[in-house]
Amino acid sequence: MIVRGRVCQMRPVIFLNEILRQCWFLSGPTACGKTALSLTLANQLNAEIIALDSMTVYRGMDVGTAKATRFERDRVPHHLIDILAPHEEFSLTDYLEASATCCLEILSRGRTPLFVGGTGLYLRSLLRGVFEGPKADWELRRELEQRAIAEGRESLHRELSRIDPVTASRLHPNDLRRVVRAIEVQLLTGRTLSEQQEQGPRPLSERTPHVYWLSPNRDWLNSRIDARVEQMFQQGFLAEVRLLRDLPQPLSRTARQALGYRDVLDWMDAEPVGCNGRPDLEASPPHELVALIQTHTRQFAKRQLTWFRNLEECVPIEIDSNESTIQSVDRLLNSARTRS
Repeated sequence: MIVRGRVCQMRPVIFLNEILRQCWFLSGPTACGKTALSLTLANQLNAEIIALDSMTVYRGMDVGTAKATRFERDRVPHHLIDILAPHEEFSLTDYLEASATCCLEILSRGRTPLFVGGTGLYLRSLLRGVFEGPKADWELRRELEQRAIAEGRESLHRELSRIDPVTASRLHPNDLRRVVRAIEVQLLTGRTLSEQQEQGPRPLSERTPHVYWLSPNRDWLNSRIDARVEQMFQQGFLAEVRLLRDLPQPLSRTARQALGYRDVLDWMDAEPVGCNGRPDLEASPPHELVALIQTHTRQFAKRQLTWFRNLEECVPIEIDSNESTIQSVDRLLNSARTRS
């Protein structure tokens, strides 16, 4: 085991209650229809949308993140999309600070901030605050990543289970970036990540009243996920990842771990090259690659559902596949009026 004796001082990072209470939140698992509902809801609320997503911040990562299109962004102003180059890192603290600035600007225009996305950690941190962990120790991270290569990712996950079983229970062994970070936090601070993130919900009188997540039927969601992944490849996902891989500066550790992108990058690295020095990306993607990304996306959606169910501030809105977008939004707004 790698030991670090340094202890870091933590400081709380929180949104001001008076800002939060003027915001709306629409979350839910990937492929459940958040984008379509958010556009209609934004029009009803005179809102501007703030992306609640850890990967749409990156330019050039469009197809694989199902990023809002130019037409959709022209229809309703969007924020925190395409703000970084793919080689740049972006932390949770960076997100909280950037989104707080967006909220103040939107409110100054007399409009409503509407957070839309599926990154559960961002949502929890906005609602409850978060303790800022130590800065990245890149030497330690490289040691841990090399250990994962030599001994397998399960080895690191077992280590995390030993020192922080609470965090390990909600992380998949393949989620290497977060497993490494959790071990790093414990080694650098002497306290587990779960201890530092154990903040409960704010008192009822201080909570933002409008936090909703879309709760779909599991079979319906899985079929939507499978169809979306197939559509991604039809829309040029392989070519998009190739462009990212060939940029002058390599993808950041954060960007490289994006859902789907990591699988394609690993496939490209392992695929025999052709006469042009690259895998044949013009051919149809191998069935095994498509199926792998579909499986990983369904697993990811399952973890997202766990996040939302465990946040008691969030109100589930069941998705009816036979309903129109307008009908679903009307039902959400009726729920909001009932709770007011």
